[in-house]
Amino acid sequence: MKHRILGKDLKVSAIGLGCMGMSHAYGAPADKKEMTELLAQAVDMGYTFFDTAEVYGTPENPHENEELVGPALKPYRERIVLATKFGIRFDMNSPQVKKPLIPDSRPEVIRATVEASLKRLNTDHIDLYYQHRPDPNVPIEEVAGVMADLIKEGKITHWGLSESTEELIRRAYAICPVTAIQNRYSMMARWYEELFPVLEELNIGYVAFSPLANGFLSAKYGKGSKFDASTDYRNVMPQFSPDAIDKNKALLELLYQMASEKSATPAQISLAWMLCKKPYIVPIPGTRKLERLKENYGAAVVCLTTQEIHSFDQALNSMEMSDVFGGTKTTNKPDRRNAS
Repeated sequence: MKHRILGKDLKVSAIGLGCMGMSHAYGAPADKKEMTELLAQAVDMGYTFFDTAEVYGTPENPHENEELVGPALKPYRERIVLATKFGIRFDMNSPQVKKPLIPDSRPEVIRATVEASLKRLNTDHIDLYYQHRPDPNVPIEEVAGVMADLIKEGKITHWGLSESTEELIRRAYAICPVTAIQNRYSMMARWYEELFPVLEELNIGYVAFSPLANGFLSAKYGKGSKFDASTDYRNVMPQFSPDAIDKNKALLELLYQMASEKSATPAQISLAWMLCKKPYIVPIPGTRKLERLKENYGAAVVCLTTQEIHSFDQALNSMEMSDVFGGTKTTNKPDRRNAS
């Protein structure tokens, strides 16, 4: 697989693997043995960039994804880039499937979190450590200071921000240079394109999560698609509603048309669109299936010209689209429990 550089020197595969869905938000957790085998197959194929977080799990095991990813990738640790996140917990008192997020980036919490993640991930350092969501109660300068200390201590080598704004990026970067942001980005969620100028100015990479709009842009889902109401976020995501299938007909037709022209699939066109837009964008689609892993891998060789990208963007700007899931609600009330 081709590679890209995030920030100054973090080399990653042009397409990464988002591991969240193996354990969280897309139904009950997948079989651990099968996912361990899938992660090994991903490494063999050329994936070198793997993304997880301390909170990707279940109420019974909140850290299930890190506990899967760490041991599974330990045999390949020197060949891969491992990214995880800190700074949120879920409000387990909420009855919602998509439980609200409680931000907590206090320095003592970050310290406890990084030690726990290192242990679960079976590693002595984290390659890319993101603040999962901004914490309105902790100045970003304070968070960046802790990141600088962790880098000096060798516990992390790079850090980043997730779902961040230009103001926070600039304030954080002034204290400790930011390697990458990880924000939502897809043909249906383009609101963070306004960050491109500051990313280019400061040489910061853009890791795009939900690059297929939670799978919708793979064009594999229709009005008959069903999702587990108790464990699958897609059950309440607006782009998967029956009405949305009709509203997004023009978008899907555009994807199919370009896919036919490029001998590709709609999912590959969706990923190639962002890969060909900017050299510092790295999508991290997730999957539990080998055929999807191979399909996403193939997007790295699909070439769209500058004119094709421009035409695509013009069409996206003018066509009708449904709403798309924009993220889980963050509670404004801090929950300041002990860090340990």
